[in-house]
Amino acid sequence: MSLVLENTEADTRARILKTAERLFREIGYQKTTVADIAKILRMSPANVYRFFDSKKSIHEGVARLLMGEVEAAVHAIAEGPASPPDKLYMLLATIHRMNSERYVGDEKLHEMVRIAMDEDWAVCNAHIEHLTVVVAGVIAEGMERGDFKRGDVETVAMCVCSGMARFFHPQMIAECANKPGPTLEQMIDFLIAAISVDKGGQRS
Repeated sequence: MSLVLENTEADTRARILKTAERLFREIGYQKTTVADIAKILRMSPANVYRFFDSKKSIHEGVARLLMGEVEAAVHAIAEGPASPPDKLYMLLATIHRMNSERYVGDEKLHEMVRIAMDEDWAVCNAHIEHLTVVVAGVIAEGMERGDFKRGDVETVAMCVCSGMARFFHPQMIAECANKPGPTLEQMIDFLIAAISVDKGGQRS
């Protein structure tokens, strides 16, 4: 396959996903049909099916696109110059903020995510694992520098992410918004304090 053809196909796939995302936001995932997507793109439904074999695969592609944006933001923080405790704080807060903006404030996208979670899609599991790996990398850096207590990095990262579930999971963010519990800042401070070497209570 020529490079030009590959680029053309990649561009078409991207256009399909962007159009699908727009329709999911405007009328909802359940009401959007492949024919709706094809009509806006001035394509036939059969042509859309050349690139995605089902509506579900389009749905997965949109979810992957949105989750990829969160992953890119998290990587930028992890690779930045801040200290590991500050990186971890920013990273956890950013995941919450982006998930809230994308899924909780947007009822139609929230529906899409709820279906993805209910069906336990591999793309959702891969996203969670990816974020946990990035968190683990920051924690490992902090252990090396003496900011965080030595321990099993993977276990510590999983515990930190589990502790943030109320602030990460779109359904839990929505359901817990007006229920008693710690604020985002209180939860992150608690988790960082739990794994930190005591340096007078201050992040470096």
